[in-house]
Amino acid sequence: MHFERLELPPTADFHVHLRDGEMTKMIVPDCILSGGVDTVYVMPNLQPPIASVSEAVTYRERLQSLAPNVTFLMTLYLCPSITPSVIYDAAKAGIAGVKSYPAGVTTNSDAGVVDYQQYYPTFAAMEEQDLVLNLHGEVPSTPGSDVTVLDAEAAFLPTLHELHRKFPRLRIVLEHCTTKAALDAVRACESPLVGATITAHHLYLTVDDWCCDPFSFCKPVAKLPSDRDALIKAVCSGDPRFFFGSDSAPHSIAAKRGGGGKTGKTAAGIFTQPVVTQLVVLALKESIERGVINEDEVTEEGLGQFLSTFGRQFYKMPLPQNKKIMLEKRGERIPESFTTEDGSIEVVTFRGGQETLSLRWIST
Repeated sequence: MHFERLELPPTADFHVHLRDGEMTKMIVPDCILSGGVDTVYVMPNLQPPIASVSEAVTYRERLQSLAPNVTFLMTLYLCPSITPSVIYDAAKAGIAGVKSYPAGVTTNSDAGVVDYQQYYPTFAAMEEQDLVLNLHGEVPSTPGSDVTVLDAEAAFLPTLHELHRKFPRLRIVLEHCTTKAALDAVRACESPLVGATITAHHLYLTVDDWCCDPFSFCKPVAKLPSDRDALIKAVCSGDPRFFFGSDSAPHSIAAKRGGGGKTGKTAAGIFTQPVVTQLVVLALKESIERGVINEDEVTEEGLGQFLSTFGRQFYKMPLPQNKKIMLEKRGERIPESFTTEDGSIEVVTFRGGQETLSLRWIST
């Protein structure tokens, strides 16, 4: 395959953080389409979180007004107020899913889940109404436990299997997988109703990258080179259970350097939205050069499946018609950062300053 010029279907990004306020106004109008994306699955962990149908609908209206040509799929934040009756109302309102955050594991997750069993009635209603359960797959690394950020994902995987066993007709997505073990856990479910998203940045990063660079720090953290390479191979596998979700998560420079909150800790999240499709394509190119995969394992058809088709099929969405994206090598570089219109917030872009592919939309 020639990486200098590719024609692909529009990317569907099934895990995005679009924030609120000035940051939303910076991201939504331009950064989604510039990354080749026409459909986004929106995370609900705002402050306060999106925990009611009316809040989700209002948020969708705000986003749609900023980008009329983008499809926004909305989610609710799993917390005690998300009862079975809320699920029925959510289904009527076109809400696509419910996102579960274990309490305290990542950005704005303080109101997250402590005990999954208390939500079994909610999961049963979701199974009945065909809403998707999106899992942030980590166990909190609390003081006194043996769990660290390096094995928090692995420690969660029995929960994935238990939820699938209890609710076999519930569509479940294990979000932003970072390990071979997570991929194998999804495969072990042996069900088309259990899928997983893979990000762009986890196709590049390992533990050595984020341990000394706050702008490469995210949750779940990047793991070993062997895990990264397993993700690369999953992207090229043609397995429809694995599809794209960028987990693009913008934070101010101050927050990434530990000055944006009460704790003084680095905010977890990497901003990839403006170039998500380009990053995936170039990660595969680099993987061929490193000998992780062979050139014949990467095709335009396979890229289109991972970036667009498989996710849309899992979420029962129609495939795009009459439009494609063209990627070409023209010496373009990734912007170093983006700044809100009022100048109050600057966000660093992943791999800023490095060469990328130009992208344009074409009608077919």
